[in-house]
Amino acid sequence: MKIEPEIVLKTNSWPFQQAQAILQKLNNKLPKKGYVLFETGYGPSGLPHIGTFGEVVRTTMVRNAFMQLSDIPTRLFCVSDDFDGMRKVPDNIPNPQDYLQYIGLPLTAIPDPFGMHESYGAHMNARLRSFLDNFGFEYEFKSATESYKSGEYNEYLLKVLQNYEKIMSIMLPTLREERSKTYSPFLPICPETGHVLQVPILSYNVERGEITYKNEQDSLITSPVTDGHCKLQWKPDFGMRWAAFDVDFEMYGKDHLVNGVIYTRICQAIGGKAPQQMFFELFLDENGQKISKSKGNGVSVDEWLRYAPKDSLALFMYQSPQKAKKLYFEIIPKTVDEYLTFLQKYRHEVDMTKKLANPIHHIHYGAIPDEEIVISYSLLINLISACSTDDPSVLWAYIKRVVPQAEPDKMPILRDMMQCAINYYQDFVKPNKQYRAPKANELQALHNLAQRLEKLPASATSEEIQTIVYQIGMDSGIELRDWFAALYEILLGASQGPRFGSFVAVYGINETIGLIKKAMSKRND
Repeated sequence: MKIEPEIVLKTNSWPFQQAQAILQKLNNKLPKKGYVLFETGYGPSGLPHIGTFGEVVRTTMVRNAFMQLSDIPTRLFCVSDDFDGMRKVPDNIPNPQDYLQYIGLPLTAIPDPFGMHESYGAHMNARLRSFLDNFGFEYEFKSATESYKSGEYNEYLLKVLQNYEKIMSIMLPTLREERSKTYSPFLPICPETGHVLQVPILSYNVERGEITYKNEQDSLITSPVTDGHCKLQWKPDFGMRWAAFDVDFEMYGKDHLVNGVIYTRICQAIGGKAPQQMFFELFLDENGQKISKSKGNGVSVDEWLRYAPKDSLALFMYQSPQKAKKLYFEIIPKTVDEYLTFLQKYRHEVDMTKKLANPIHHIHYGAIPDEEIVISYSLLINLISACSTDDPSVLWAYIKRVVPQAEPDKMPILRDMMQCAINYYQDFVKPNKQYRAPKANELQALHNLAQRLEKLPASATSEEIQTIVYQIGMDSGIELRDWFAALYEILLGASQGPRFGSFVAVYGINETIGLIKKAMSKRND
């Protein structure tokens, strides 16, 4: 679906803003290579993580937005830096002590500790591809090892050599004095040990495409810079790759922001054109600390998917990508409910400008789920709590009270969300439930609420119930915020919840009256 530019100009959707910037950079013309190239990178020293998902899903959103603005073909490269040397042994592999001997070797020259692939790097690459495939991303995988060894990078490795002094003048001012004495953009692969060496380059010959250095045994070695005999330091590698592939768009974490200028200058120094760039903020844990794989703080992709549908994770990535956000378990219910709200609004919206500004447009890109949202995630958790059940069939029976046509096969979003909510309840809500007895003024309000509910027909709507609950609170003299908080604390053992009228409609009027009477018997004198 192509979108008129004037409509896009009216939306503040960041994927469209980035797509427009790419088009402007290209002067709306087809690049010589015949397509627009989007790129993401991955360091395979460890397993794919939530940051990997965020980078690919956000890049895909920009790519999809571009495809709606232009007929120019696009491609997405996912590049694995698997030619890097292993700097430390990960703790989460079998027999990590056995891998100390491989420190310094390229990741693709180290045995697979899981015994499934030809190397450690190949194993991590397979995990990455499986990870991306499970999410349905369209991409082309690129192994740095293959690109270096096959000669795909040769032309631009030679250009780095030809512009050696220029690149050194870019890099040296960014280094500490001690590091600058031994720095070289080239990291030779020692022909004797296979290690990736960080050694000074003693001399270089542009005509022969060679460098001379001393290896770990202090032997003088002259080696070509091409065909996998060398790799580049990571900053020159970034800029070289942009030039070699003619990348048009790349985003990276804020920790790379200061280096974006360096990547650009290196790319330009070897005759390349730097891509449109976008940075994204890093995630913080609930204490405001930066999330780290080694610390294990934050939430992993697998953990998120245990408690919420994957599309809610895409929404979390879409929202305010250039603002630091806390990523911890308690934000999951809120994010799922936001996703459901956006989906409902999108399905009923007729204004195209508003549709384009809705995250759902970018999360689903032309395949919007056709499912009416009948219950929120928060309400589902409270229903599970009130019923004290992890049996989906029991929950469906309650939901049918307000939506008679509700069926698992007809409502896949609700079906999947239900199992996620059961998991969330079991792991986070149930262990922390804390009921309290009602105070005297709350006791009278609860008594009045039970009486009013008894007079309602079983077919009363959630709005009718909510009006009564609201009125009882007003008449009791209790602050409304405190009244609704009291309902959840006293009846459900929770500090907050969804609209109480919606809960009663699903759980049942008689069942709710039962909860109230049970709570009243535990009054706090």
